[in-house]
Amino acid sequence: MQANGAASTTSASSTTTAAGAAASSSSSPSASTSSSSLVAAAAASSSARNGESSAEEVSASPPTPPGLPTAGAGGGGGGGGGGGGAGAGGGGGSSSRPGSPPQANGVGGGSAAGLGPAGAAARRKKRLSQTDEDIIRLVGQHLHEMGLSQTVDLLMQESGCRLEHPAATKFRSHVTDGEWEKAEADLNELKPLVHSPNGTVRMKFLLLEQKYLEYLEDGKLLEALQVLRQDLTPLKYNTERIHMLSGYLMCSNPEDLREKAGWEGKGPLSRAKLLDKLHTYLPPSVMLPPRRLHTLLHQAVELQQDRCLYHNTRLDPSLDSVSLLIDHMCSKKQFPCNTRQVLTEHCNEVWYCKFSNDGTKLATGSKDSTVIIWQVDQESFQLKQVRTLEGHAYGASYLAWSPDDVHIIVCGPDDCFELWLWNAQTGELRVKMSQSHEDSLTCAAWNPDCKRFVTGGQRGQFYQCDLDGNVLDSWEGVRVQCLWCLGDGKTILASDTHQRIRAYNFEELTDRNIVQEDHPIMSFTVSKNGRLALLNVATQGVHLWDLQDRVLVRKYQGVTQGFYTIHSCLGGHNEDFLASGSEDHKVYVWHRKREMPIAVLTGHTRTVNCVSWNPAVPGMLASASDDGTVRIWGPALDADDIEDGLCSMES
Repeated sequence: MQANGAASTTSASSTTTAAGAAASSSSSPSASTSSSSLVAAAAASSSARNGESSAEEVSASPPTPPGLPTAGAGGGGGGGGGGGGAGAGGGGGSSSRPGSPPQANGVGGGSAAGLGPAGAAARRKKRLSQTDEDIIRLVGQHLHEMGLSQTVDLLMQESGCRLEHPAATKFRSHVTDGEWEKAEADLNELKPLVHSPNGTVRMKFLLLEQKYLEYLEDGKLLEALQVLRQDLTPLKYNTERIHMLSGYLMCSNPEDLREKAGWEGKGPLSRAKLLDKLHTYLPPSVMLPPRRLHTLLHQAVELQQDRCLYHNTRLDPSLDSVSLLIDHMCSKKQFPCNTRQVLTEHCNEVWYCKFSNDGTKLATGSKDSTVIIWQVDQESFQLKQVRTLEGHAYGASYLAWSPDDVHIIVCGPDDCFELWLWNAQTGELRVKMSQSHEDSLTCAAWNPDCKRFVTGGQRGQFYQCDLDGNVLDSWEGVRVQCLWCLGDGKTILASDTHQRIRAYNFEELTDRNIVQEDHPIMSFTVSKNGRLALLNVATQGVHLWDLQDRVLVRKYQGVTQGFYTIHSCLGGHNEDFLASGSEDHKVYVWHRKREMPIAVLTGHTRTVNCVSWNPAVPGMLASASDDGTVRIWGPALDADDIEDGLCSMES
């Protein structure tokens, strides 16, 4: 019923409506009869449906949050049209719109998307998909971890979802508070929900282990011993761990206990880690994995960065360095494809360049018989000449830094029978090694202990030497093209004239085949973890091999490789990139997972013999060329620094 103040308006409206209806009836009697029947049937059906729907909503809805009005708590009041509500309002109130059907929950003529009880009921009326429920739970968990508990309660009540099983909620709370007896009782309640039959035993073992360690830290040795004997041992699970736990009784203080047990100590941190272990035995419908939304977002960002051709930085675990509002995409301006400096101090072809292991130095070897040591400014990408090593009569075609960057070995071309070992820090020649004028010492590699190195050449020499140039061991008849020492300190990889790479062990005097190519291997380099080898193969280009599985991973396209010795490299963040010189005067850069180059660097005017990636600065690259220059490549200083033709990108 309307308020008295609106009576006159309602009366006039009713009169007008009645007149219109009469006119319509007199003009079309048959239509009037048919229309009246349909309206009556529709009204009866609507009333029945509204009554059933309201009853279902009242029974299925979760309890109303405190302070919110109860849906359908009465059909009267200023709402009008309350006859379809779940409350006790009698009949249908008058409506401002003739013929408007009564609305659910006693709200006449209102939108179901409103913020009142009717809107909430309408939303609950729509059944949520499994995906929607999962998203709501993930958001709820994240809000709960942020401390927004009241918001979580309202979200769960309005959506009709459940964040986790009530028993799991109690279990989590009791573990966090260190109430171990209650946690064990909760575990019995959760037993039917555990993944595997043995899962409950494992969960109980983890609980008791934490309880035992906390007793030990508190100095309660009798209680700890009781847990060990009466609770842990009867489980007959992981007896080896129980023996280890019993040894912790001898720890003299809490610090000693934490160190020996590899444990964070009593408190929130160790209990949170315990919960991380416990949740793996429960399905996610019972207890969500911890920080699940953060994990999914982190995985999404990792995938986007993995697909980003130019991503060359480390991912921040906190995700603070990236925006979640847009897809990740690195600009090519951040990639090392712009010339930052041209070094012109050599007066002949530059055959080799190599950054030191700490990235603070660059060594370049030339046909002009000199090796120049450069100081690297890692901020400005500018290099300064600090030392020149002279006297290499045949030229310097290969350089090898010691792992500690104290020494550097210099080798010459095929007709060179000498090897120079320099102190790179002082510029003093430590030893000039020469076994025979018939030798050809063209390559070398350092043992990780920095006290030994191997060297060899294509005339059949293969030596292991000390820092004084004394030959410790030798392998006869191996025509070596390139060498590399693996991190185990025992295995030496050598490419030879039989188009293969073999692994040699000087201690056990064993050798085995690792890689077999169909064309000569001109040079190769190995990743930091020793898993991958990057080969420059004559007439074929650049090949990537998995040394562990002994399979060819990928062939990279674009580079021009004949029978010149060209040295390629792995580099960038996580060694995700590789670069190689080329006989067409260019430097080619690939993403490790793509066969086509992502950057082609132009600027040299003759063959590019060697490329080296700075191991400490992912965005710095050096290239040495027969044009007598060394180019330092880096990101653009500014958008205006990118010139047409300087760096072309291919997707």
